[in-house]
Amino acid sequence: MTKEPDPQGGALRRFRDPAYRPLAGDLAGIRREIDRIDDAVVRLLAERAMYVKDAARFKHDAFQVSAPARQAQVFAHVRALAARHNPAFNGGFEGLPEVVEAAYRALVAGYIASEQQYFGQTEPISPSTQDEVPE
Repeated sequence: MTKEPDPQGGALRRFRDPAYRPLAGDLAGIRREIDRIDDAVVRLLAERAMYVKDAARFKHDAFQVSAPARQAQVFAHVRALAARHNPAFNGGFEGLPEVVEAAYRALVAGYIASEQQYFGQTEPISPSTQDEVPE
C-alpha cells in the first residue's frame, strides 16, 4: 500500500541531469519554502481582489464585468510572464506557462463571480457626483 512520503526522510530519487542542484535537504524543507511562497502569493491575490472589487465601479453592465477581451489579454500576459520568469537553473519547469494560465483561468472565474456580486451592490452615478479618486 502506498502512503504519504516521510517529510524528514532523505531523497528517494534523483534527476538524471548531472547539472541539477537540489533546493533543500529534505521534503520538510521543500514544504516550508512552498508554504512561504504560498503566503506571499495569497497576500498578493488578496490585494488583487480588492482592485477587482473596485473595478465594479467602472462597469455599465454584467457583460462589462466579465470583459472577455480583458480576460484574453490577462491570460496572454501571464503566459508571457511565466515564460520570462521560468528559472533557467535546474532546467526550469517544463510547461510553466500552461500551468500558470490554467491557474489564472480558475482565479479569474472566481474573481468575476465575486465582481458580479459586487456589481449588484453598486448604483449608477451622474458625472457630477463621481467618487473622489485617492492620490
